[in-house]
Amino acid sequence: MADKLDNRSIGDLLAELSRETSQLVRKEVELASTEMTAKAKKAGGHVGVAAAGGALAHAGLLVFLAALVLGLSELGVTPWLSALIISLLTIGIGYLLVNRGLTGLRTSSVAPTRTMESLKEDAKWTTRQGA
Repeated sequence: MADKLDNRSIGDLLAELSRETSQLVRKEVELASTEMTAKAKKAGGHVGVAAAGGALAHAGLLVFLAALVLGLSELGVTPWLSALIISLLTIGIGYLLVNRGLTGLRTSSVAPTRTMESLKEDAKWTTRQGA
């Protein structure tokens, strides 16, 4: 097989290099797309957690304020104080959930880092082959 490679012309070798480079670029784009999709799904999960926390905080604020104002009023606590106590607890829980989701988003990267590294390696290899 080495004899066959030795008999090819420069034009044939350049044509093969062009075909293989095109195929490599297509595969790298496919890899980037796959990597971006996976990272977007992970980020979507974190957004879901943050949204659930926000919804819980909002719903909890409305429901708990009304229910506990009535409940604590029955126990003799002033209605405004009972509303304040319960709203602070509900907001605190909601804050923790929203913060957890946002922290997860901050630590997620949607950049195709593996593909970028692979493209850098490909560029180095191509440069060495041309030299």
